[in-house]
Amino acid sequence: MLGCDGSWPGPGGAGSGYLVQTDDTTLLLDAGPGTFANLCRWGDPAAVTAVVLTHEHPDHWTDLESFATWAGFGPGRARFRDAGGNGGNGLPVYAPPGLRKWSHFAQASWLDWRELAPAMVLTIGSMRARFVATDHGPPTLAVGLDCDGATFAYSADSGPGWSVEELGSGIGTFLCEATYTRESEGTLQHLSGAEAGTMARSAGVARLILTHRWPTVSADAVRREAETAFGRPVDQASVGVAFDW
Repeated sequence: MLGCDGSWPGPGGAGSGYLVQTDDTTLLLDAGPGTFANLCRWGDPAAVTAVVLTHEHPDHWTDLESFATWAGFGPGRARFRDAGGNGGNGLPVYAPPGLRKWSHFAQASWLDWRELAPAMVLTIGSMRARFVATDHGPPTLAVGLDCDGATFAYSADSGPGWSVEELGSGIGTFLCEATYTRESEGTLQHLSGAEAGTMARSAGVARLILTHRWPTVSADAVRREAETAFGRPVDQASVGVAFDW
């Protein structure tokens, strides 16, 4: 977990950003503010196989700019910029329509921008990735990953008009936004802990991990109402924590 704060980073926190890894593939899934520093702390940016950005809200992607600067002008130049400038593909960056235009590096040769669409299925290293649209403002894509029978789903941002069931049945690990508690339901296109737990239970998810909590909202309160709705223990994301999937 490189960052898991919702909408804005709290003290010592970071926006949404996660390393999802197999033996031979490292996927950076979202890159919110503060996540690149944590990537440098707990991982190796040069080992990243690809970046997936779920939507254009700044708390989910703006540290791509730090990554691109490092890759184009810093220690990552040999790995990414020189490869991109010499006929290579550079760093694959998958993003929905509209996001690329916001980047200072929209035309950088060392970033290989690739546009995502709902229902798209891709192979990224040893992972099979599937994308579906969520219930959110700008084009936003939830992500389902599988590798050698292990399955992982990430909600990105969504209101209750979407369900993880759209990514299939039998999901092993579900990383789901739970931005606030039930008294705030309906105020924004986000989920409460109770809504996240209810969705996960209905979909038959094996394990639920909550993320994207507003820094001003109690983590225990969100987790408790999610556990009540889910019917069993729920994990809460925190910076630096790793989970098997």
